Amino acid sequence: YGDGELEHIIKGINSVIGFLGDKAGNPIPMRQAEVNRILGKVDEMSQQGETMNIAYYVGENVKVMDGPFNGFTGVIEEVNEEKKKLKVMVKIFGRKTPLE
Repeated sequence: YGDGELEHIIKGINSVIGFLGDKAGNPIPMRQAEVNRILGKVDEMSQQGETMNIAYYVGENVKVMDGPFNGFTGVIEEVNEEKKKLKVMVKIFGRKTPLE
């Protein structure tokens, strides 16, 4: 398929409105790190070589900023600096639930 032909086919699929792109409306390819994050394959921070600059402590209150529990507040139960992850306990329907 040519570039324009493939774009036309994709836009013809039900529920597809358009593409994210530049100011001229041309689609921009996703970075590999974005694809991996969506597919859950690789921790984006470790792929980009970023480090966790903020110190987190067990017992500290934090607010969830992404995912299905966005907006929930919880308490840090575990800090894994190697994997750059936190284990946070949030209260859902009166029960404590762990999140990473």
